[in-house]
Amino acid sequence: MRRFPWIPTVLTAAAIVVLVGLGVWQVQRLKWKEGLIAAADAAAAKPPAPLDQVLREGDLEFRKALIVCPGLASAPFVELQSIHDGQAGVRLISACRPVGQDFALLIDRGFVGDGVTARPRVIQTTLPLVLAGQFRTFPQPGGLTPAPANDRFYARDTAAMAKALHVVGPVRPEAVFALTATNPEFPALRPSAPPAAFSNNHLGYALTWFGLAIALAGFYVALLRRRTRKDAPQAAPHRVRGDRKEDTP
Repeated sequence: MRRFPWIPTVLTAAAIVVLVGLGVWQVQRLKWKEGLIAAADAAAAKPPAPLDQVLREGDLEFRKALIVCPGLASAPFVELQSIHDGQAGVRLISACRPVGQDFALLIDRGFVGDGVTARPRVIQTTLPLVLAGQFRTFPQPGGLTPAPANDRFYARDTAAMAKALHVVGPVRPEAVFALTATNPEFPALRPSAPPAAFSNNHLGYALTWFGLAIALAGFYVALLRRRTRKDAPQAAPHRVRGDRKEDTP
């Protein structure tokens, strides 16, 4: 009889432990993602509040604020290449220094389709505009993102956009999406915040890892049973002599 296959058994057991561990991790990620989505939905459901109050609450993600931005309707802007409702175009980004604050915000004033060549006028004014905006955070652009050209950007690079807009002083890292029109006279500029890009596939990933662990365990058990059957002693064949059956010596 051959020896028990300890090494394959240990390796298989280790692989199963890893697969089960990955499945448990995905279950934990599922709970985390569900909590994140619930928190985002709760924040988005709150009505706009004064900027000071929103800042005091701390967590700005998806929070709506009322912001007083002097001269925003005619402020300089850079363009961010984007797609909205399946249409290609750009989003206009301007800087705003809210009244009573010592920092600037980059305001996403809205989307303009590629078929529209006109833009809002740019003049120097301090006419105040009360804006309802939603705070959102985005990762820094990766190294493969094309460099901006002619004040057109291809990713939300807060520092680079602030520099292009000649902003002096600190700039908050969050993007603020206008929810109300900054330029009612220019309806081609459509204020909107993009939908939350939450993917929640962790349950499927967990089932995949658990399924692989079960399949590996079943495969190994089948191989072990096959090996055991091969190692089992075979019954001696019978030899027939006349009317008598005799065991072969």
